Amino acid sequence: MSDALVIFTPSGKRGRFAHGTPVLTAARQLGVDLDSVCGGRGICSKCQVSPGVGAFTKHGVTVSPDALTEWNSVEQRYKDKRGLLDGRRLGCQARIQGDVVIDVPAESQVHRQVVRKDVTARDIVMDPATRLFFVQVAEPDMHEPSGDFERLNAALADQWGIGPVDAGLDVLRALQPALRKGKWGVTVAVHQGHGIARPVAVDIWPGLYDGGLFGLAIDLGSTTIAAHLCDLRTGAVRASGGIMNPQIRFGEDLMSRVSYVMMNPGGDIEMTRVVREGMNTLIADIARAEGIDPRAMVEAVVVCNPVMHHLFLGIDPVELGQAPFALVTSGAMNLRASEVDLVAINAQARLYMLPCIAGHVGADAAAVALSEAPELSDDLVLVVDVGTNAEILLGNKTRVLACSSPTGPAFEGAQISSGQRAAPGAIEAIRIDPVTKEPRFRVIGCDLWSDEDGFGAATKASGITGICGSGIIEAVAEMRMAGLVDASGLIGSASQAGTERLQPEGRTHVYVIHDASDTGGPRITVTQGDIRAIQLAKSALYAGARLLMDEMGVDKVDRVVLAGAFGAHISPKHAMVLGMIPDAHLDQVTSAGNAAGTGARIALCNIAARAGIEVTVGNIHKVETAIEPRFQEHFVAANALPHAVDPFPELSRIVTLPNVSFNTGGDGTGGGRRRRRA
Repeated sequence: MSDALVIFTPSGKRGRFAHGTPVLTAARQLGVDLDSVCGGRGICSKCQVSPGVGAFTKHGVTVSPDALTEWNSVEQRYKDKRGLLDGRRLGCQARIQGDVVIDVPAESQVHRQVVRKDVTARDIVMDPATRLFFVQVAEPDMHEPSGDFERLNAALADQWGIGPVDAGLDVLRALQPALRKGKWGVTVAVHQGHGIARPVAVDIWPGLYDGGLFGLAIDLGSTTIAAHLCDLRTGAVRASGGIMNPQIRFGEDLMSRVSYVMMNPGGDIEMTRVVREGMNTLIADIARAEGIDPRAMVEAVVVCNPVMHHLFLGIDPVELGQAPFALVTSGAMNLRASEVDLVAINAQARLYMLPCIAGHVGADAAAVALSEAPELSDDLVLVVDVGTNAEILLGNKTRVLACSSPTGPAFEGAQISSGQRAAPGAIEAIRIDPVTKEPRFRVIGCDLWSDEDGFGAATKASGITGICGSGIIEAVAEMRMAGLVDASGLIGSASQAGTERLQPEGRTHVYVIHDASDTGGPRITVTQGDIRAIQLAKSALYAGARLLMDEMGVDKVDRVVLAGAFGAHISPKHAMVLGMIPDAHLDQVTSAGNAAGTGARIALCNIAARAGIEVTVGNIHKVETAIEPRFQEHFVAANALPHAVDPFPELSRIVTLPNVSFNTGGDGTGGGRRRRRA
């Protein structure tokens, strides 16, 4: 019987193990971040995992229901005493019996991912859709029979000039007790959203209510879910939080999730359920931490890409996986939050979703457009929201274009040999001395560099665990600048590049950044496969941008804006050395932080912004990369570091890239005949 293939998400680490191997043992041997305090005795429950079932086309495996051993008495005892979510197993108890994909949820990770979607300061004109109104309602009169709700509407019209309002059963049930307790004075939360025919009474309180009114701006990404809790009176962000998108176990990129739905009937229902549960958990955690009554959260704005849009709404996304990539609807949506099972907020809360631009350019790109307003720019600005599926905007006052590019998860540390998500202990920045070829690096959770005094003590708790997205980008770019990698992306040998840190691995070489294997720690390297993964990702990104530039009829842009949580942590110089973005003066390459989240906050706090972005989206011209033959041409040319054809004059002013070529029989200086492929 052959060993079983075990794939862990979100790390992407995989290996083959003998049947009967405990999941916890497999995780430890692969260096997967799976917690355990009790040493595998089934006491602590820290090693909870979620095994997948069905066809995972991206991974090339089909997981049968019996891929792990049956539920045992230890797991049942723990569930009876302390509770265990449906579908969860204890990694120390479940043993491998076949090929399996296993998700390690955030709470089971020792080094939990840092969801780096911080709030960006922004002045917003406050004009929220939901407001509080105090009214004095006329008491019932035997001579003028009318319902309490009708007299409430009359009071709103007379005292505030609004209405008539609609109300759900929850509000109608609460109306009479509130009126009598408040001695006919009540405070009503009224939602007057853009695109809604009649205002809606969301909630009602006796007397003058001043406990606060809050809304949520939610950026539902394919990798992470981030939420900002905003005061609807002042616009202030009271709290922010984020979690990994629990759908990751069904596929790290969007097309993998669509494939999962195609191959597994009911897979879309399962993914809808887990993402809604995850969102409710995130909202509840934020509210609990801030001491906010869930009832006071009366509105939410959600932005997301088209596949997440459909899965969140409970719509089968299969049509988005095949040409012509048709959306069910591209328009903005006004819903009751309860329609999508958001139960962690007010039962009558309203939900607004920004419009999608096209089949692969979603409401998150619309939110970026709302935040960055390229249509108001005098100069030509390229806005790149970097993620597993990059969304790109190019435009100015004359015209705005948009496209999406399938970059995949490599930029986030996935599919990288020593890669991991951003978490304490992950290398996030690196510098390589061009003379000695020695590296120094910085890890998340510590401000010191590895060659500074106190680094060892400061990182003792977290350790040095791997390399995250920003780290791998800098590592590859630094290797190129130090002459360890040539323009084609090939890593040289120790003799060619002059450092013993380049070590043979099979038919290629790896660069050793950190080696603690003597003490049981990790050996962190950059492999040839890692370089290729980054080349593929950056080529897709650059090709998308170049396609828009072709459509605009230009060879250069005036400004580049890097958006998204990941974009905020990219070094512009290193990104340009790789050829991720077109050549530009480095002073004109800036970060917009979580621009999609900022756009969601603007839409939450200002009704006019919703109307404005709906008009803007209608005027954006979508370029479809999947059917453009030039995309493949640009993609191939962009494989070189930084590029095979396009000049980078601004980059050459600040960086001189070594003219080395390692695909030779010589010393790597570019001479000699090319080796013939076997």
